[in-house]
Amino acid sequence: MLLRDVLRRKGGDVTTAQGEALLADVVRILADERIGAVVVLDRRGDLAGLFSERELVLACAAHGDAALGMEVGGLMNRAVITGTPEERIDDALRRMTLRRSRHLPVIEDGRLVGIISLGDLVKHRLEEKELEAGVLLELARRHT
Repeated sequence: MLLRDVLRRKGGDVTTAQGEALLADVVRILADERIGAVVVLDRRGDLAGLFSERELVLACAAHGDAALGMEVGGLMNRAVITGTPEERIDDALRRMTLRRSRHLPVIEDGRLVGIISLGDLVKHRLEEKELEAGVLLELARRHT
């Protein structure tokens, strides 16, 4: 299975923010949308970084309350790994695990087309395994 299959089910909506956005505003977005990360875009609309709950914790630890008034562009993770729609789920899971990344922006032809979380991939794999188990159970019933 490919990342394209996960995006097809999940949808391609991506919550983004500009690097100039204040951390307080981005935290509000995370809470309101009940998501774990936003993709940070540069002025041209290209991927500049990722701001997740992990960066929030690091920012608060380093700057305390003052972090809320800082621009997210200075606090984001710039070393973002990305995937493509044609990437295999197993390969994406492997890379995300090795890099300890829980979010994978998906880029196609230089354009952001979605974001996939580790949870999305685990959910997809569980559904896949349940389907396989159901098929095997049905085959076993037919042969008994």
